[in-house]
Amino acid sequence: MPISWYFCSLFIHQNFLFRMQSEIDACLKVLKAGGTILYPTDTIWGVGCDATNAAAVDKIYHLKKRIEGKSLIILLDDFKRIGDYVVDVPEVAADLVSSVDTPLTIIYSKAKNLSTNVIAKDQSIAIRIVRNAFCCRLIRAFGKPIVSTSANISGEPPPQTFKNISRQILEGVDYVVDPLLDDIRTIKTSRIIRLEANGEFRIIRK
Repeated sequence: MPISWYFCSLFIHQNFLFRMQSEIDACLKVLKAGGTILYPTDTIWGVGCDATNAAAVDKIYHLKKRIEGKSLIILLDDFKRIGDYVVDVPEVAADLVSSVDTPLTIIYSKAKNLSTNVIAKDQSIAIRIVRNAFCCRLIRAFGKPIVSTSANISGEPPPQTFKNISRQILEGVDYVVDPLLDDIRTIKTSRIIRLEANGEFRIIRK
């Protein structure tokens, strides 16, 4: 590889990391203040907030015009942290998470340490361990789970790309992450599995 090409690639990479950190810092400021963000996830663009802040979660329900009885997904950066938000974590959960290379959301029974309006009426909670760089770094720096719900008004189809997000959503959140940080190449939704305390599970969405 020519030296000039190497340094050019290095500069581009460093510039990308600098931009990512700048966006993470901006998101952290908003999240800590109880605000909402529009950000790229490991599936599609989502609207998020502090999953332990009831007032922030209410903002998302209001923005999406979503019925509060419908629970939300939360994102974590590391499987080891699930025990902080679920009373009992069946052993099979670790195997399920480690055995897939595509986004996987697992519904666990008996949630804890989360805002009550994130948790379903049956006390379950849907959690996804993200693997893309931006989300992982953001959640790790924040130190708490972040809500993830599709960036659309309830009843409307989820936007497949940033340019498909409605102005109502764009103007309704407190911060919009730079679209250039979106590294999603294949639009996809996560597989959803419901996991019971006894270790049995059923597929909700393939």
